[in-house]
Amino acid sequence: MVDDLRQLPPGIALRPTTPADREFLLELYGSTRTDELGAVPWAEAAKVGFVTMQFEAQDASYRHAYPDGQFLVVLAAGEPIGRLYLVRLVGELRVIDITLVPARRAKGTGSALMTWVLAQADREALPVTLHVEPWSPAKRLYDRLGFETVEQRGIYEFMRRPPQRQLKTAS
Repeated sequence: MVDDLRQLPPGIALRPTTPADREFLLELYGSTRTDELGAVPWAEAAKVGFVTMQFEAQDASYRHAYPDGQFLVVLAAGEPIGRLYLVRLVGELRVIDITLVPARRAKGTGSALMTWVLAQADREALPVTLHVEPWSPAKRLYDRLGFETVEQRGIYEFMRRPPQRQLKTAS
């Protein structure tokens, strides 16, 4: 599926998740819920329990729904900075999830990773699809990259970016 790691953004590497990544992935997931939980008058232990339960449910759901998915940790200088989950479905490459640690958000890393994903799909003439919450800051990135909303699916917009033609070069 996504095998060409040579064209990754400089300084970025990907590797499959392992059980040893659980704490990092849990903390990463929790960072996406901080604003939402800030308004909830729960004790910190209750918030941690809730986030843990939600993370485990999401992880199990993704792995069940996409048994052939690639569940990857994003690394910078050998340190984990995010996750990128992808799966090839019939006639498309699906971005299941892309999340970066707060310090790497809105700094170009997500744009570079998504550009890399799109290049992988373009080489195989595949559209790229994903789900996004309409209020997510990532939606602006997806719009800029040529994704269009296909339909509303619950609280998510299902977006698709058609494959771009590859220029043929003489060899």
